[in-house]
Amino acid sequence: QVQLVESGGGLVQAGGSLRLSCAASGATFRNVAMGWFRQAPGKEHEVVATINWNGVTTYYTNSVKGRFTVSRDNAKNTVYLQMDSLKPEDTAVYYCAARATRMDIGTRRAEYRYWGQGTQVTVSS
Repeated sequence: QVQLVESGGGLVQAGGSLRLSCAASGATFRNVAMGWFRQAPGKEHEVVATINWNGVTTYYTNSVKGRFTVSRDNAKNTVYLQMDSLKPEDTAVYYCAARATRMDIGTRRAEYRYWGQGTQVTVSS
């Protein structure tokens, strides 16, 4: 069982930065891939970035490439999403997710079993 708690969301002006954190409990965190997803009002969930179990392999959706960076610290059971050059279209609730047992990255919501409660990110123009 893995429990996830996100933090770091808030209100920021366009061009600004935020760093999201996701603290995980559970012994399996270090052995599974993690992901960040988001859902904007009226839109479906979309994958933002994912990272494999040891942080070597990452994936970014096209709209955030070059602006967002996903990382993890397995010693602290924490995964991060550094968001720079934020745009109003990045406004959404951001969710942290963990795969059940797989070490490799997944890009689909259905591949992740455990989810955090979400943290709101609002980017003003």
